[in-house]
Amino acid sequence: MFVSSNSLKDSLAYFKRKLKSNYDEAEIENIFFLVCFEVFQTTKVQVLADSVRLSESDLLQIKSIVDRLVKNEPIQYIIGHTYFYDCKINVNQTVLIPRPETEELVDIIIKSNNGIDSLSILDIGTGSGCIPIALKKKLKSANITTIDISKDAIALAKENAIQNQVEINFYDIDVFSADINSFDKVDIIVSNPPYIPSADKKEMHKNVLDHEPSTALFVEDTTPLVFYERIIKLSKSKLKPGGQLYFEFHKDFGKEINQLLVDANFQEIEIIKDMQGFDRFSKAIK
Repeated sequence: MFVSSNSLKDSLAYFKRKLKSNYDEAEIENIFFLVCFEVFQTTKVQVLADSVRLSESDLLQIKSIVDRLVKNEPIQYIIGHTYFYDCKINVNQTVLIPRPETEELVDIIIKSNNGIDSLSILDIGTGSGCIPIALKKKLKSANITTIDISKDAIALAKENAIQNQVEINFYDIDVFSADINSFDKVDIIVSNPPYIPSADKKEMHKNVLDHEPSTALFVEDTTPLVFYERIIKLSKSKLKPGGQLYFEFHKDFGKEINQLLVDANFQEIEIIKDMQGFDRFSKAIK
């Protein structure tokens, strides 16, 4: 047997032995207890009390999960979901796994607009749908439309909206397409587009490079701001007077994003740092 017993607690040693080359010990423990909770509906207290026994099929499931982790597959894809701003969001390899920084972006928008009725919002590049779903949960009267070039991403985002019991308008449209010109003007445009220069790949973990969709992550080194330039241009015609434009961006491009907004005559421009102290978000008023 690959584990010493059928005790769930004893499986932790198996996780540590097999994954020591992939993660440090603290990360392995976090992953293990996440698996205990999400797959076996067992709390950390129950596991440590050694009160949980596994069936043969459970043990085979443990082995399958660890085999996938050894290949650097993210645990969120393995269990099939993650949590974002108190929303359960299903994920697979057609969409990025939502990041904590993006929760900060959502929080900025909510705090800036809480209590305002009947907002119209356009989210560009929705992926899993995490941004519009979290916004709709908190800004309940908002009318939210979202687009993505990936039909697979839109299909998953629709499932997530149904799971979270929110109504959102989804369209599989390329932001560079003329089709977006038919949309009505809105109060808010928000986007977390691809923004990582391809040169950064050498610094990134294999669980990202080998498993998350590269088209949702990377831009050419020669045109790192291509999505921001397009969305700012689009915002000039699709934002109502006084409308708000929000971005998440690469930590090294705060000055460049600020200059693009200045050049487009946006007002009240803010470059906002994330929890780690990096320039990460912008807010601007048309």
